[in-house]
Amino acid sequence: MARESSSTLSASVPTRLKPLFLQGGFSLHGFIARGVASLVLNTLIATGITVFGDHEFTLNLLYAQCIGVSIWLILDVGRLFAISDWEVQWRRVVVLVPVGTLIGYVVGSLLGDWIMHKETLQFWMQEPRKTLGFLLMSLGLGAGGTYFYVNRERLAKSRTTEQMALRCASEARLKLLETQLEPHMLFNTLANLRVLIGVDPARAQQMLDRLNSYLRATLSGSRATTHPLSAEFDRLRDYLELMAVRMGPRLQYTLDLPDALRNEPVPPLLLQPLVENSIKHGLEPKVAGGCIRLRAYQDDGRLVLEVSDTGVGLPPAVLAGGALHETGFGLAQVRERLATAYGPQATLEIAANNDGGARATVTFPYINLEPDPSDERACRILRS
Repeated sequence: MARESSSTLSASVPTRLKPLFLQGGFSLHGFIARGVASLVLNTLIATGITVFGDHEFTLNLLYAQCIGVSIWLILDVGRLFAISDWEVQWRRVVVLVPVGTLIGYVVGSLLGDWIMHKETLQFWMQEPRKTLGFLLMSLGLGAGGTYFYVNRERLAKSRTTEQMALRCASEARLKLLETQLEPHMLFNTLANLRVLIGVDPARAQQMLDRLNSYLRATLSGSRATTHPLSAEFDRLRDYLELMAVRMGPRLQYTLDLPDALRNEPVPPLLLQPLVENSIKHGLEPKVAGGCIRLRAYQDDGRLVLEVSDTGVGLPPAVLAGGALHETGFGLAQVRERLATAYGPQATLEIAANNDGGARATVTFPYINLEPDPSDERACRILRS
C-alpha cells in the first residue's frame, strides 16, 4: 500500500512542475475576461489622467491602452509559461511582476509612439517625475491585478480540492457499503443452506453449487462504483436461481429490462436487499409462495427500478397508515447508498400492491457515478 502511494505521488510531480499552459490551465474564457477588464481599467486611467492632466483624452486613451494591454499580455502569458504553482514558485511572481511591468510600459509607449508619430523619450527626459509616477502606477496596478487573480485562482483551486475530497469520500462510502452488503447476503444464504442440509441433502448440494457459481460471478467483478443495469439484473437472476433451489416451485420470478436501459450505470447490488426482503418477508411466510417481478423503466427523465411480489404483503399497521419499521439492515442500507450516491434526488418508496403483496420502488436521476481514471488517481493522492 505504501509502495502504491509513493509511486502515485512521484508520478504527480512532473505534472505539477509543468507550466500551466501545458497542464491545460489555459482558459480562453478567462483570458478574454481578463483582457476586457484590462481595457476597462485602461479607459478609467485615461479618464483620470485627462481630468487631472493637460493632454487630450484621445491621446491619453491610446497610450493607456497600448501600455496597459502590453503589461497585461506580458504578465498573463508569462504566468502561463513560467509558473505552474503560485505557492511553490512565488519567487518567479516577484520577478515577473516588476520586470513584466517595465517591459510592458516600454513596449506600450513605443507602440503608442509608432501610431501617433511621437517620441515618448523626449517626454521622459522633460518630465521625469511624471514618467516615474506613471511607471509606479503601472507597477502598482500590475501587482494589484496579479494579486487579485492569484488569490482567485487559489480560491478556485481550494474549492476544486474540496469537491474532489467530497467526491472521493462519497466513492469510498459507496464501496464500503457494498462490502458490508455482500457478507450480509452470504450469511443469510449460508443460514438457509444449513437448514436445507438436514432436510434435503441433495437440494442442499445443488444450492451450494449455485452459491459457488454466484460468488464467482460476483466477486470476480471489479470493485467499481457502478456497473451496467444489465449486470445488476444478471446478479439478481443468479441470486433468484439460488433461492429457487431451496424454495422450489414456491418461488417464481420475472425480469423486465428494456434494451434501452441495459447500459445505464447503477451502484452494484443496489436491489439485492429489496429482493431478499421480498423473499424473507413476503414469499416465505406464504404457504403457496409467490412471484417476484423486477422491472426497470423511465419516468420523466428519471430511472425507476421496481421490486414487487405477490407475498403476504405489508403488516396491517402499515396498511392502516403507520410507519414502516426499518431497523433491519436491508432497507436502511439501500436508503444510505442512494443518499450517498444521489443525495436528495433519489427516493425509495414501499407500498402495497393492489392485488396483494408489496412493492419497493427506487427512483433516481441519470448520473454517471463512475469516476475518471484521473479522479481515482487524485483520490489516491488525497488519501496518501
